[in-house]
Amino acid sequence: MSANTIYIKGAREHNLKNIDLEIPRNKLIVFTGLSGSGKSSLAFDTIYAEGQRRYMESLSSYARQFLGQMKKPDVDSIDGLSPAISIDQKTTSKNPRSTVGTVTEIYDYLRLLYARVGVPHCPICGREIQQQTIDQIVDKVMELPERTKIQILAPVVRARKGTHAKEFESARKSGFVRARVDGILYDLSEKIELEKNKKHTIDIVVDRLIIKEGIRPRLADSLETAASLTNGIIVVSPSGQDDILFSQNYACPVHEISVEELSPQMFSFNNPIGACPKCTGLGVFMKIDPDLILPDKSLSVQQGGIKGSGWAMEGNSIAAMYMEGLAKHYHFSLDTPIDQLSPENIDILLYGTKGEKIEVKRTNSYGTNTYQTAFEGIIPNLERRFRDTNSNWIKEEIQSYMSAIPCDACHGKRLNPISLAVTVGNMNIADFCNLSVIQELDFLDKLKLSGRKAVIAQPILKEIRSRLEFLDNVGLGYLTLSRSASTLSGGESQRIRLATQIGSSLMGVIYILDEPSIGLHQRDNDKLLATLKHLRDQGNTVIVVEHDEETMRAADWIVDIGPGAGVHGGQVVFNGPPKEIMNCDASITGQYLSGKRRVEVPQSRRSGNGKHLKILGASENNLKKINVDIPLGKFVCVTGVSGSGKSTLINEILYKYLANHLNGAKLHPGKCKGIRGLSALDKVIEINQNPIGRTPRSNPSTYTGVFTDIRNLYASTPDAKLRGYNPGRFSFNIKGGRCEACEGDGIIKIEMHFLP
Repeated sequence: MSANTIYIKGAREHNLKNIDLEIPRNKLIVFTGLSGSGKSSLAFDTIYAEGQRRYMESLSSYARQFLGQMKKPDVDSIDGLSPAISIDQKTTSKNPRSTVGTVTEIYDYLRLLYARVGVPHCPICGREIQQQTIDQIVDKVMELPERTKIQILAPVVRARKGTHAKEFESARKSGFVRARVDGILYDLSEKIELEKNKKHTIDIVVDRLIIKEGIRPRLADSLETAASLTNGIIVVSPSGQDDILFSQNYACPVHEISVEELSPQMFSFNNPIGACPKCTGLGVFMKIDPDLILPDKSLSVQQGGIKGSGWAMEGNSIAAMYMEGLAKHYHFSLDTPIDQLSPENIDILLYGTKGEKIEVKRTNSYGTNTYQTAFEGIIPNLERRFRDTNSNWIKEEIQSYMSAIPCDACHGKRLNPISLAVTVGNMNIADFCNLSVIQELDFLDKLKLSGRKAVIAQPILKEIRSRLEFLDNVGLGYLTLSRSASTLSGGESQRIRLATQIGSSLMGVIYILDEPSIGLHQRDNDKLLATLKHLRDQGNTVIVVEHDEETMRAADWIVDIGPGAGVHGGQVVFNGPPKEIMNCDASITGQYLSGKRRVEVPQSRRSGNGKHLKILGASENNLKKINVDIPLGKFVCVTGVSGSGKSTLINEILYKYLANHLNGAKLHPGKCKGIRGLSALDKVIEINQNPIGRTPRSNPSTYTGVFTDIRNLYASTPDAKLRGYNPGRFSFNIKGGRCEACEGDGIIKIEMHFLP
């Protein structure tokens, strides 16, 4: 058997009908066919699964237990197989801390670049900051009030995991007697045990002093000792005050702000050293959103214009009592539409009277009472109840009125002020990540470094530039590195992983991709095909499950699975070069490629119902305050190059706006002046790429609800009634109906890592 061939014998996974297949290695191969014909079963569930399983078996049993058990596919044999890597369309990550930069690892190189050649500045005045000498530090410490008790500390460990036994032992041998660990003072003669998997901060106590005349020589000696232990970083801890950080490396001469030696940790928003202290590196806060409290400002307070847990205007509620008191005190009407109220009155409704008391009347079965009280405000009230309640139901209810609002300390940039004050080419790392990939490449091309910095930065810049070019080559030049990974579409996530794999420069691997052209404009298709060919030319076999005509014509080899879908598919209809498939009468794909079949353009178009939706002033993300007119009663297509703003317009603005007004949702739509024509619609339904199954037991019948009718049908049979069976008896999700041996899963998992 040829070493340049992959031979599959007897593949029976899912609907595959015991097929034999021979495909060439180190070629670009397209698996095509009707939807449901068995392409993915052959590519992913057979070739990839077996390649991955064999690689796992080469590892030790100890390593395998952490990687999970790989199911052996239903196939007789596969020869000529290499380790396989699958690049599918699953969203990259739901972690709010994951960004395009962290997923592609470009951000790791950027952190290294800024740590090695960055220029630190004072976060207050913007002045470039320089190193401090011991004499300057002594002068600063002596400015503390006389008789102030201080400790001179050497921070030998800063926010690092481990037990750090060596650091304690080294300090003991050096003659030190105390250490501060995570803010608690310990005697080094006692045994200090730390949790290995938690981050710890350890400061060695070098000296304890009282500020007074005549201590300068001893203070200078102690500071020099502390600096020698920590490469120039010194912490002075005055009694009852915050610690003061000094650095022999960098300090602002005006504002006396010290900066430790630059390290990659300082630029990580996942590390306490670099993260913004207020938002802990997330860049956003979940806060009550005024737009969700007042979703429709054309309504008055009396008509229900105010939403929010406990603030419904019904009967003699507490809400009605306060609203009437506010209207009387501040001279406005509860029947006036909210958008016609003054900004001051709206502010009072949302944020309260700020201590000013108003007269309110409370009516109950005992009569009417009048008393003076301050109004807390709807938003402060909801925030307080959210903090104080122990009820998950109330928390979820109030949370539905919250939105992610940029942090007011870092303004969404995730890092602390000192890290943001470090620049390369007069730009900090957060501003660089907010540029698009194309703009970043342009910035790097114009970046001028000289001398020692140029030598240090050269290999780092090479890695950053190559990875950015890979992203541009797969049609993602419009993305920013700061974009959250959870907002990427399936196609974007797949192409990001593809770019990452090209950067790894592996050889002799089988790459299996699932429709990489999905969501990609034809303008960018050539770039994607060039990337796939580059991956092949590195010495890899690239298998693509695809329907795209351009990809099929560019392939070295085509495998057509069919002829139909489901039980009518699972056979190899064609296996050979692309030119020959056009002469294969049994291949529906070949007939379309040859032009024998085509999708006809309709002779006439639907006239619609004459009504329109009008989106006004859409300005979210890259949209330039556009007005869009969408006819109703028609099949409407929104198109444009990748990154042009299609998804922003339809998913972020139109869908969320309609869902709020028609479905009663509490979403935060993108920026627009408004949408007209809602009266012609009843509801809105979004069909997206999110997976539908939530548990391993989910299947099409349970998701569509058909299984409920099936269970009801079986429960209504005479035998079921005779035995007293209800519909639950026919469910595999609950006891009584399911098989208890496998608990309704249908399979039993047996751990085989360590057999006796």
